[in-house]
Amino acid sequence: MTTLEERPLATAASHATRALQRRAHDMIPGGAHTYAKGDDQYPQSAPPFIARGEGCHVWDLDGNEFIEYGMGLRSVGLGHAFPQVIEAVRRELANGTNFTRPSPREVECAEIFLSCVSTGEMVKFAKNGSDATTAAVKLARAHTGRDLVAICGDQPFFSTDDWFIGSTGTPAGIPSAIRDLTIKFHFNDSASLESLFLKHPGQIACVMLEAETATAPRAGFLAEVRALCDRYGALMVLDEMITGFRWDLGGAQRVHGIVPDLSTFGKAIGNGFALAALVGKREVMERGGLKHSQERVFLLSTTHGAETHSLAAGIATMQVYRSEPVIETLYRQGEKLRAGFEEATRRHGVQDYLTPLGRACNLVYATKGPDGLPSQAYRALFMQELIRGGVLAPSFVVSYSHTDDDIDRTIEAADSAAEVYARALEDGVDSHLVGPPVKPVFRMFN
Repeated sequence: MTTLEERPLATAASHATRALQRRAHDMIPGGAHTYAKGDDQYPQSAPPFIARGEGCHVWDLDGNEFIEYGMGLRSVGLGHAFPQVIEAVRRELANGTNFTRPSPREVECAEIFLSCVSTGEMVKFAKNGSDATTAAVKLARAHTGRDLVAICGDQPFFSTDDWFIGSTGTPAGIPSAIRDLTIKFHFNDSASLESLFLKHPGQIACVMLEAETATAPRAGFLAEVRALCDRYGALMVLDEMITGFRWDLGGAQRVHGIVPDLSTFGKAIGNGFALAALVGKREVMERGGLKHSQERVFLLSTTHGAETHSLAAGIATMQVYRSEPVIETLYRQGEKLRAGFEEATRRHGVQDYLTPLGRACNLVYATKGPDGLPSQAYRALFMQELIRGGVLAPSFVVSYSHTDDDIDRTIEAADSAAEVYARALEDGVDSHLVGPPVKPVFRMFN
């Protein structure tokens, strides 16, 4: 097994690993069950598979070690195989995982979740974020008696379901009648949202957006969205899949002082175990319950929606967040990484082409070509060179397990990658990139 210190300049996957990769594509459309993990999202030199992880380190099938960022699409906020979470799950598994009546873990998990996300009064758990956001849309439509959904068109993803995918660059298989029910406004532009309300009077059920991505909300923007929803009778839905348990224990809504009607959480709640949540005001959420005389809303109901081991993982994860300086560590380590990365790009004169973006707790990076425009080829090159240095980083999203030493090693890898990036800007990316560029997920053709 090779460690980071022993790694050669380039590490190629073994023949056995490449054979398994081909088998994956033979049996699984795209070769993976998550598009963001697909081969088209990584350079050719990326490890085709991850065999195991511990903290922020992962190992591929050939025993090569990497410092990982992104951490399971931001779902592993504490670190891989985090001991408190694994032990809680191990204890729960011994009692069984799924019964014909509710488990007391459902109440326990709801109580600790609502104590963290204090703007909500009721919560319904699910297995993935798409189910939670789709349930929010359904609930908003039932509550308002309206059909249209207004989403922030500048934000990349809300759901795998038709109401959202029909609005993307990959709408194949979705009827036009469904596509027409989703309309878009621009982030930080409340006038564009109000124009939708005026164009579609009495038709918009909800407004869905993330409070913040790599772009922060301008002062007053979220309050303006809240006021517009109130004025025109729509529900405000905040997607906190990424920001929840990362910006703050109570999500971005606490940071920005906004109270939505509904919000959705996922990813970091269970430290990689499948757990998502729809949370909101009682008067809205109860439409999916038994204590009302209105028409029932079939809100969220899945066979595996409240498996006890995932709830145990969520309980343990939230307990760690409440008792240890998780959020503070994410910000501190992210700031250290940002500073070192920016210094490296300045050293090699590529600061205008290779740039960190976003909050310290959720850093991503932009890659531009010589023309100053975003470039997938240069993104692939940067990731390729990070991998050469023992860092697997589709983003620079840190976890609680990233130590000072991990950040220092990452900065060293980024410095070497920035040096190659500078040369590529001079003599062309094709002279340095092995294999094809990476591609956007939402595209009409392969």
